Amino acid sequence: MRRIEYKYIVGIVFVFGLFMDLLDLTITNVALPTLAHDFRASTTTIEWVVTGYLLSLAVFIPVSGWAGDRFGTKRVFMFALAMFTAGSLACGLAWNIESLIGFRVLQGVGGGMLTPVGTAMLFRAFPPAERAAASALLAIPTVIAPASGPVVGGYLVEYHTWRWIFFINIPIGLAGLAFAGLLLREEKQEATGRLDVPGFVLGAGGLASLVYALSEAGSRGFGDARVLAFGLTGLAALGVFALVELRVPYPMIDVRLFRDKLFTAANSVQIIAQGGLQGALFLLPLFLQAERGMSPLESGLTTFPQAIGVVMMVQPAGRFYKSIGPRRMMMAGMAGITLSTAVFYWVDLDTSAWLIRLVMLARGWSFALTLVPLQAATFATIKPQDTGRASAIFNSSRQVAASFGVALLGTVLTNRMAHHGSSLGSQATLAGGVTAFQEAFLAAAALGVIGVFAALLIDDRAAAATMERIPTGREGTAPEAESEAMAAAVH
Repeated sequence: MRRIEYKYIVGIVFVFGLFMDLLDLTITNVALPTLAHDFRASTTTIEWVVTGYLLSLAVFIPVSGWAGDRFGTKRVFMFALAMFTAGSLACGLAWNIESLIGFRVLQGVGGGMLTPVGTAMLFRAFPPAERAAASALLAIPTVIAPASGPVVGGYLVEYHTWRWIFFINIPIGLAGLAFAGLLLREEKQEATGRLDVPGFVLGAGGLASLVYALSEAGSRGFGDARVLAFGLTGLAALGVFALVELRVPYPMIDVRLFRDKLFTAANSVQIIAQGGLQGALFLLPLFLQAERGMSPLESGLTTFPQAIGVVMMVQPAGRFYKSIGPRRMMMAGMAGITLSTAVFYWVDLDTSAWLIRLVMLARGWSFALTLVPLQAATFATIKPQDTGRASAIFNSSRQVAASFGVALLGTVLTNRMAHHGSSLGSQATLAGGVTAFQEAFLAAAALGVIGVFAALLIDDRAAAATMERIPTGREGTAPEAESEAMAAAVH
């Protein structure tokens, strides 16, 4: 290893962690129907296997930057990798649904810190002129992990046990820890400031309370005392959080950045797009396995074309961006998301699986058309010294949106199941169950319509600097922008 330059060693170590993190985002969804069956969990409960992990990611992404600068990137990266690996082991050993949800939150602590700290290490090791090479390293797990997740997950669940979707992370994590401990150098930054403890507590508590209220509303109704109590508490905590962040010298989330109109508009589009993406990906495996009777592997093979569609469209979208601009591209992408999601309103027990796969491929194309310009335009008017804090907001809002999307569509599904007198996977109420899923997909499509209108807020003139030709040796986006866009799309 002494013959390999240090910057490439950093890249190799980071690939171990990034591969696990991205694989976990897609490998778990295909196992949800099996988990619901084995643990006799309701839709409202099983959604927390996803939302608990996503909320934990959202909370710890902003903390990771401060921790890496304060305690050293090597130490924090190894801590995150160890937490993710230990959390994976614990998830695989879970004895009931409550323990699994708790261990998923623990896993999310590691996952939330892993990618931001690893990315910081990588781009500090590579000088600006060589970051295209760093992006080439990132492209490997960014493309392969999420695309293979549904298929690998489906195979493990069908031919082994759902526990292996978590155990598969352990050898990768241990290898990454060994390499990191032996080969990485420690880096710290001066004048990191104090951790924003009030912001951390208020933000985490407010988000968890609000998502819990939303998830319970499907079965209890929005007028239920518990739903109202947790919902109002969550909103109040987030309101106080915003006030606190305006006053502390080192805020965890710098809400002042939302004064930037383009940054605010781009985050609005991202929230809607990611909410719809993760919410629909939560619904589809449940529908395919519980209602249509597909095996986990068949379900994985049916959903994974979406990731392939994203990968196929990234480079063409980069080329389109220069001449079309972010506003029209995002509107076209959100319109495609809306239409491809609305198609599921007519999908029933007799619909060809190949038609569903084609629709998922089209959804992937549409998400790439949305998220490539989103990645390029979001930071166009942000000052260089504010980029780190803006990136923390952008990445956190992506995970918050995903958790809200899952909670919202899970609530719609639960409500419609109750309305039609059906239960998940019941042969006696199959017709009602299919109708409930169709109506939930229609709600997901409605999110896309809102996204089209949100894209109208994007100002191409404000993003003009990002539309200039960049000398990359070929037309299109710079390689690092493409890698970041793919990472955003699959998250």
